[in-house]
Amino acid sequence: MVGRRGGKSRAAATTAVYLAAFRDYRHILALGERGTLPLIACDRRQARTLIRYVTGLLDASPMLAKMVSHRTAESVQLTNGVTIEVHTASFRSIRGYTVVGGVLDEVAYWRTDDSANPDKEIVAALRPAMATVPGALLLGISSPYARLGVLWDMHRRYFGREGDVLVWQAPTRAMNPTVDERIIAEAYEADEASAAAEYGAEFRRDIESFIPREAVEARVVPGRHELPRRWDAYYVGFVDPSGGSGDSMTLAIAHREADGTAVIDAVREVRPPFSPDSVVQNFSALLREYGIRQVMGDRYAGEWPRERFAAHGTTYQPCEKPKSELYALLLPVLNSRKVALLDDARVIGQLCALERRTAWAGRFNRPRPRWARRCGERRRWRGGGSHPPGQWAVRVVSVALRGAPPRGARAGVTRRLRRCARSSRHDSDAR
Repeated sequence: MVGRRGGKSRAAATTAVYLAAFRDYRHILALGERGTLPLIACDRRQARTLIRYVTGLLDASPMLAKMVSHRTAESVQLTNGVTIEVHTASFRSIRGYTVVGGVLDEVAYWRTDDSANPDKEIVAALRPAMATVPGALLLGISSPYARLGVLWDMHRRYFGREGDVLVWQAPTRAMNPTVDERIIAEAYEADEASAAAEYGAEFRRDIESFIPREAVEARVVPGRHELPRRWDAYYVGFVDPSGGSGDSMTLAIAHREADGTAVIDAVREVRPPFSPDSVVQNFSALLREYGIRQVMGDRYAGEWPRERFAAHGTTYQPCEKPKSELYALLLPVLNSRKVALLDDARVIGQLCALERRTAWAGRFNRPRPRWARRCGERRRWRGGGSHPPGQWAVRVVSVALRGAPPRGARAGVTRRLRRCARSSRHDSDAR
C-alpha cells in the first residue's frame, strides 16, 4: 500500500521476475505442464504496464534474456517452464492453472458489476491454484481507497503484526523523494481526503458502503427469479432507456403487498447493441402482461421515450423525484424488511457496490457505483451513463412504495377481481 508514483509497479515486476526465473519448479510440474505467474489488473491495458516492466528487466540482463523462449504483448514464456502473463480481474479466468506466484495490481479498485466483492473471489480462486507450490507468493499492490474489500481486510487484520502476511504502507515521498513536494501540497489543499489516499497511502474515511451486503441478501427470496401476474395486485414499472449503442436498456416491475412490502416481480436488461424500437415493443408487451399502461422512467432524450412507448400503447411518465430521494427511500425500507428482491446476482451485486460519500457539513451525497470507477492513472468514470440493474431496481422499489396507487387503480383491481369471480361462478354452473 503505497502512494501514487511510489514505485509499486517496479517493485512488483522485480518480484515477479525473481519468482519466475530464480526458482526451480520442475519437481512440482507434470510433463507438459507450465507454471503460471499472472499479472492481474482491472483491464488488460493496465496489466500491460506490468508486463513491460517485466520484459525490460529480462532484456537488461544477458543471463535472463537467454531464458526467454517466446513472448507476446501479453505474456513471456521462460525456458524453465514458467509463463508470466496478463490477466484481467476475473475469478473465472484464473482457474485451471498451477500458479507459482501472482501480482494483484491496484487491487483496491477491483470492484466490478459482476460481484459485490470480486477481489475476494479472485483471491479465493488463486489460493487453491497455489496450494501445491511451496513458497508461492501473492503480492497485492495499490494506493488505498475505501475501507472495503481485500486490501482493507488485509490491512485491518495484519498491519503491524507478526505473521506470514506482510502489509507494507508508505506515502509517496517516503518511497520516491523525486516527486515534487509542491505537487503533493497542492493536492492536499484542493482535496485533502483524496490526496491523503493518493499520496499519503491512507484509506478514505469519507466513503463507505451505502448498503451492507448482509442487508441486501436478507431481502432476497432464494430461487425466485420472476413472479407471474396476480389479479389482486397493482403493478408499477420503471424503465431506464438507452439508445442501443452504449448502455443497456432496462425494465423492472414491482407491486406492493397489503403489509407495505414492495415485491420485485420481473426484471429485464437488454445489452447493446440493440434496436431501441424493438426493445420498447418487447417491454410494452411485458408491461401489458402485468396490466401496466403507464410506466415511469428517466428523463432521457427528450420526447423519444414518450413517443416510442405511446406507439405501443404505453404512457411514458418521466420520474419527477431526484435520484437522491429514491436512494434515500431504499435504505430504511431494506432495514425494515419491507422489500422482497429477486434472486438475481447482478441486481444484488449492484446494490452492494453502491457507495456514498460524506459531503460538506457532514451530509451524504447520492450513492455512486464503485464498480464504474476505472483503475489506471486517471481513474475516470466508465461509460458516462451505464445502467446497472441494481440502480433501476432501487428506483422501481421506490416507486412501488411512494404511496397509494393512482386514482382509479384500486377500482380497476376490484373490477378485475369481480370479473374473475363471475367467471369462476359461470364455470361452476356450467359443470
